[in-house]
This record gives sequence, C-alpha cells and structure tokens, in this order.
Amino acid sequence: MSNETILVIDDDTSILEVMHMRLKALGYRVSTARSSDEAKKMLLATSFNLAIVDLRLGEENGIELMEEIIGTYQKIPIIILTAHGSIESAVEAMRKGAYSYLTKPFNNEDLTLHIKNALEKQKLTREIEDLRNQLSDQYNFKHIIGNNKRMQEIFEQITKIAKTDCTVAIYGESGTGKELIAKAIHHNSNRVKNPFIATNCGAIPESLLENELFGHIRGAYTDAYESKEGLFAQADEGTIFLDEISNTSPALQVKLLRVLQEREIKPIGSTKSIKVNVRVIVASNTNLQKAVNDGTFRDDLFYRIHVVPIYVPPLRERKDDIPLLATYFMAGFCKVLKKDIRGFTPAAIQRMLLHDWPGNIRELQNKVEHAVIMTNKNIITPDDLFIDTNMLKNTFNSYKDAKERFEREYLESLLRISKGNVTYASKIAKRYRADIYKLIKKYNINTMEYKGNAASYLEKIIVHS
Repeated sequence: MSNETILVIDDDTSILEVMHMRLKALGYRVSTARSSDEAKKMLLATSFNLAIVDLRLGEENGIELMEEIIGTYQKIPIIILTAHGSIESAVEAMRKGAYSYLTKPFNNEDLTLHIKNALEKQKLTREIEDLRNQLSDQYNFKHIIGNNKRMQEIFEQITKIAKTDCTVAIYGESGTGKELIAKAIHHNSNRVKNPFIATNCGAIPESLLENELFGHIRGAYTDAYESKEGLFAQADEGTIFLDEISNTSPALQVKLLRVLQEREIKPIGSTKSIKVNVRVIVASNTNLQKAVNDGTFRDDLFYRIHVVPIYVPPLRERKDDIPLLATYFMAGFCKVLKKDIRGFTPAAIQRMLLHDWPGNIRELQNKVEHAVIMTNKNIITPDDLFIDTNMLKNTFNSYKDAKERFEREYLESLLRISKGNVTYASKIAKRYRADIYKLIKKYNINTMEYKGNAASYLEKIIVHS
C-alpha cells in the first residue's frame, strides 16, 4: 500500500466520489475539495504529494489555482482534468507548470499511469533537493572543519571569489585538502548545478594527458575508432580542477594558455575549435614562481592562472585544529563501523599535537581510521594511533636476521628442487659448489633429507644450461 496523499479538486461531486473510490482502491490516501478556498485550507493543514485540479471549478479558474499552488508548494506536481474542448487550455497549464493533463472521461489505466509517473517525478525531485542540501552543507564554510585563523581567512577569501568566474590557483602540500577547497568554491558558485570535473595532471602519462583534457575525433590516431569527449568539454558550464599543474609539459602549457585566453579547445585530430565556458581552478604542491624562474613553467601561463592565489597551510602550522579534525574523523568512522567510542585520551591528543604530520590531513584521517578499527576500548589511546617504536624493534627483523632467513629458505628450496644434489643446486643458483657447501654447513642442513632420483628432464636442463 502507498503512503502518498493526493488532493483532488473538482466542483463536480460525482467526479470527486469516483476519484476518491479509485485512488483509495490503488492504496493512496485521498482528500477532496470542491472549491479553491476549500483546497487552500486543506493545503495549509496537510502535506500532499500530488494535486489533481479540474480546469474549470464552477466560475473559478483552475489554472489560477494551479499557479497559486505551484508558487506556494513548489514540490507538489499537479495533474489537470479537462474536457475535450479545453485541451488548448490544458496545454497552456502545462506551459505554466502542470505535470500533465487528463481528458474526461478518463479510464482507470490512464489515471493510474499519470499518478504513478507524477509521484515518481516528485520523489526524484525531493531526492535531488536533499542531495543538493547535503552538498551545500558539506561545502558550506560554516561546516568545514577549521577554526585556525589562517583557515578562517581562506574561507573568507573563498566566499568573496566563489560567485565570480576568476581563475584560482591553490597552493599547498600533498594532503592539505586542495581539492576540497576547489569543490567549496564550485559548490558556492553560480555554476553549482553544472559539473565539477577534477583530474591530477601528475597521475596521467604526458602522452595521454592532452587526450584526457581535450579529447580526440574518430580516426585521429591508430585505435581511435570512436570520438572521445575531453574533460574540458565535459566540464562545460561548470568547473574544471587541474591538480599538480606543474607536471604539464611545455607543449601542453601552450594549449592550456590558449584555453584560458580564447575559451576554446581543439580535440586531437580536429581542425575545428570548440568553444567552452569553463571555470578553471588549478593546484600545485610546488612553488610555480620558482618553476617559472627555473624555466620549467611558462611565465605567461603562470600569470593567467595566478589571478587569485590561495595558500593552504600544512597541518603542522594549524595544530590547534588537530583535536577538532580528529574528533570529526572519529565520529564519521564510528558511524560507518558501528562502534561506540567516546573520544581520545589526553595523552593521545598530546601525542597528535607533537607529531609533525608530513602527510597532513590525509595522514591524520588514516591514523584515526586505523585507531577506530583496531581499538577494543571506548576511548582512543596513543598506542591505537601510533605504533610504538619498541614494538617495532620487537616485531621487525634486523638486516642480518632477514638476510640469514632468506639464505636458509633459498638454500632449502634449491635442495628440494635438486633432490639434494649439490652440483645441480650450484648450477641452478649459478654459484660455486664450495659456496653451497658453506651455506649447508652454516645452517647445519642434512642434504640426505632431500636426496632422491632427480627427474631426467630436470637433469638435462641443469647440465645443458
């Protein structure tokens, strides 16, 4: 049975009775109204999933009521009921926001299908709205973790530039959250309903990066059986985020400069350029100004992307945020793993504050995840977060121990293969027999345990190798 509630508005009592009976039989909860005033009172008192409105309500205009409902209750889809002679008016109602219309007399199958499709549309609209609200919350600066003064200054800076289309360059060490800041800019911009496309220029081979960014046409090169749309085209009307832009080649830098200057791209193999409306955000974990001075990065491209620079501090320079971040990560992992952990011991917090965090926020997140997974207590201790160096000494072999273990295991494997024949074993290992005998003596191995008749094919392989 369905839980959806439907409001039917018609001045004809017999129509209302038929609709009430049919919809109730389909499992819907049904309310009926004979006038606009009655319908408005019901809308104020009850949350409806769908409204079915007659085009003519006595002397009232059903389209005017429909527009009023849409203006006040935007998420309620509306189906218009109309006679055959009023189809033009019904089409006009759809132009003004109605979901669909049904002509009288209508059969039960048509009614069922229209209602089902309208409710599915309403459900999808609500899910999209919920997702958009979640994204808005996720990337709203009030919800980004960071009370550090420098981070607050960055949030203020982002707020000022988000609604513009200026190019942004984000600088920071690996793991500081550069992509999160790029997403925050996008999700607070006028492009939020359009794509956010991210790629790491350092993770794609140079020979493939141009194809990835600009795409190609069919037949551009061997195996190019179909045309491929590049990331810039995919990001049209939205935002593209180019991480580690310092890893691009000089030739590709020229083409990126053209995109920024002309706002157009040329797929590989094409003679025609394609216009793109894309906001560009770049990031680098190296000093691009130094790269310009060293001659590895074009100065004209640098000045094009360095319009608004944002410098993200490493975690070691914002240690006052560590307890806040750690607690945030812990709560998230506890929810996923269904664990009840109250927090961190003072010693654990002190240990985190003393650590330099070369991997920055990503390293902190990984350590907290490990701690949540491994602990059997309801509070996280330093030992849950950091492996004790004494424990490392006890569990990790020295080089000498590791070497001897390898030698013994290798020797035993040799003797098994050669059936204890030292001559064969030395040929396989490409070592003198004296070396093999030394190892046998060193590890006090009894070759008789491995003796046997070596297979003839193995003997031939060894003798002729």
